[in-house]
Amino acid sequence: MSDMTTDARDAITQGRTALGIELGSTRIKAVLIGPDHAPLAVGGSDWENQFVDRRWTYALEDVWSGLQEAYAGLVADVRGRHGVELTTVGALGVSAMMHGYLALDADGELLTPFRTWRNTSTGPAAERLSELLGYNIPHRWSVAHLVQAVLDDEPHVADVAHLTTLAGYVHARLTGERVLGVGDASGMFPIDVATGGYDAGMLAQVDALVAEHGATLRLADLLPVVRTAGDPAGELTAEGARLLDPSGALQPGVPMCPPEGDAGTGMVATNSVAPRTGNVSAGTSIFAMVVLEQPLSRVHRELDLVTTPAGDLVAMVHCNNGASELNSWVRLFGEFAGALGVEVDSARLFGTLLTTALDGAPDGGGLMAFNYLSGEPITELDEGRPLFLRSPGSTFDLATFMRVQLYSALATLRLGMDVLQRDEGARLDAMFAHGGLFRTKGVGQALLAAAIDTPVTVGDVAAEGGPWGMATLAAFRAGRAEGQTLADYLAERVFAGAALETVEPDPADVAGFAQFIEHYVAALPVERAAAALG
Repeated sequence: MSDMTTDARDAITQGRTALGIELGSTRIKAVLIGPDHAPLAVGGSDWENQFVDRRWTYALEDVWSGLQEAYAGLVADVRGRHGVELTTVGALGVSAMMHGYLALDADGELLTPFRTWRNTSTGPAAERLSELLGYNIPHRWSVAHLVQAVLDDEPHVADVAHLTTLAGYVHARLTGERVLGVGDASGMFPIDVATGGYDAGMLAQVDALVAEHGATLRLADLLPVVRTAGDPAGELTAEGARLLDPSGALQPGVPMCPPEGDAGTGMVATNSVAPRTGNVSAGTSIFAMVVLEQPLSRVHRELDLVTTPAGDLVAMVHCNNGASELNSWVRLFGEFAGALGVEVDSARLFGTLLTTALDGAPDGGGLMAFNYLSGEPITELDEGRPLFLRSPGSTFDLATFMRVQLYSALATLRLGMDVLQRDEGARLDAMFAHGGLFRTKGVGQALLAAAIDTPVTVGDVAAEGGPWGMATLAAFRAGRAEGQTLADYLAERVFAGAALETVEPDPADVAGFAQFIEHYVAALPVERAAAALG
């Protein structure tokens, strides 16, 4: 048995580990890391949102079955790799998709089906709040969902006792503590970075607004208590341990860190928590986070203001639509290969098709695609319709087609980044990328560099993405030195010596994407017309 295997076994049996679990848009994933922050084992479970009664939602029973499957897979991986049984961990943290609406009554029962970040039915509330507060309140924020429910006179509002996010909900069931990491909380309601809590003046303004519409709510009593990275956030209870591991092997008492949103874990996973650093996460949605040196000069509807898990101000460009439409096309090509009797595994299929994009026409060759499966607030669309268009004289080959599908996944992000970089003059020393779009070496990375005309870095440490970032936040909670900041912990303990690869933007691709985005904006009326057809 190698020393490395022995060290891992000892770390696991002695509880010198940290576990991060993240509920993403399409996958629930658990990652166990050792004292050196390297992954020791993983487990996962696939799930999908449903469009029910014109709202995007997940069933809460799927939350628990998915968590249990992911944890069981992790336990099996520990057994298979290291030959030991997992009964405890040194620290635990839960993260999930940010925003949305989980409204609970005094008994903790859900009052209405979980409304995810993907819903764009909160336009009137978002507009009213943004004007009232002088602060951009996006459609997907929890306060927008609550105020929209008030404006719509939804009967459940009278019984709302608690509001939380998906991560906050899971954490509360595991610990009994109604707390939330500041990064996740900043997607529920604006944070005052000076105090580290919700903005008290804005809370009073929203209370007055809902009172005008007959709702007797005090928002401060509904929202979770805010915690920053490194703060204690309760322990795994006996009931929580059974929820996660019905076999009974997992022991209670594990220290837990504040639950966080997927944006925050993405920042950690890419070492992007210090000013002038940023990261792009690409999955079902795609978003960029840039840690600011100073506040924005004015309100921009394209830019959200959230925080790092340590509470520093971040400008966020969030696009509802990411790689889902691209994935659909890749699956279609896979079906075609299968019809020919050629079975191709998913990794090879994605790798082959995406790599061809590097040979496509830099300007898209007269092809155009919109990846809008749902509405897209940045381009002011309440609903989406995936579209593929081409001009009669277009370059209609596989390479250009795949390039345009990738361009389409990045286009709305580019529109938001233009506001941040050009209008606000925000500076970036490093832009890190992670998520499924960047798994094929060099492809998504190169095209993102072209889209935002900025060097883009990927790193091997972030291979497990958000759940690894959550595990690292749990490790920070358990093992940071007194007074050590999250940025210093990451630089000194986690990313020192990490293998990173940076791609500089190719001038031809930069010019090509600039032409494509001009055509994209010009074609937006076609997308709006398609969405209006119903």
